[in-house]
This record gives sequence, structure tokens and C-alpha cells, in this order.
Amino acid sequence: MADGYLAIGELGRLTDTKVETIRYYERIGLLAEPARTAGNYRAYGPQHLNRLSFIRRSRDLGFSLDQVRALLDLSDDRDCSCQAVDAIAKAHLAEVDRKIADLRALRRELRSMVDQCRSGTVAECRIIEALSP
Repeated sequence: MADGYLAIGELGRLTDTKVETIRYYERIGLLAEPARTAGNYRAYGPQHLNRLSFIRRSRDLGFSLDQVRALLDLSDDRDCSCQAVDAIAKAHLAEVDRKIADLRALRRELRSMVDQCRSGTVAECRIIEALSP
């Protein structure tokens, strides 16, 4: 697009974000609505590209939308202490660690069920038996 602005499709391609997701982020206030061209098309600038890239990277790391919003708010105040940022990241890391522990327990349980399988009939299947009430 002319004048250094990007169309929504270009912004989506550059950030690997679907157009509908970009519109959603605008609706919920994570991404500012862009100016409009004379033809009423959205005209995204470098600040939109940077902010959307930040959002995408945060989401790729598993941060919730509320956490992303808080991180964006904190990143907008460049002079504040990063203690709040650290707290958000540490809380997220603790949640990731909890999920990993849960997945390991799930894996052990499934492994045990699979290891007990004798490849007989369903009537004598240990997996079906374990899943049944």
C-alpha cells in the first residue's frame, strides 16, 4: 500500500495472523484501529506491525489474552520497573510447569493401560476395562 501503510492482508501475511484474528484483536482493544484510506480500507502502520508481532509472539508462548493485555500495557510505559512483567512471566512459567507435570502423569497412566493390553478381544481388553465405570 502507498505511503508506508499496509493493507490488512499484508499485515496478516507479515505476522502469520488471519485477517479475522486481526479484526478480533481490534474489537477487544489489543490492537488500535487503523486509519482509513480514501477508499475506506484499513491502513496499518509500523506501530501496528510491531504490536501485532508482540501479540503473536506472546500468544505463541502461551500467554493468555489477559496476560498479553497486561504485558502490552506495561510495555507502553518504558520507564516503569519490570517487576510486574517478571511476575506475569513467572506465573505463566508456573502454569506451564503444572501442565507438564499433569501431562507426565497422564502419560504414565496411558502407558500403564497400553502395557497391560494383551491384544485379545474387546471383552477382555484392559484399556476398555480401565475406562469403564
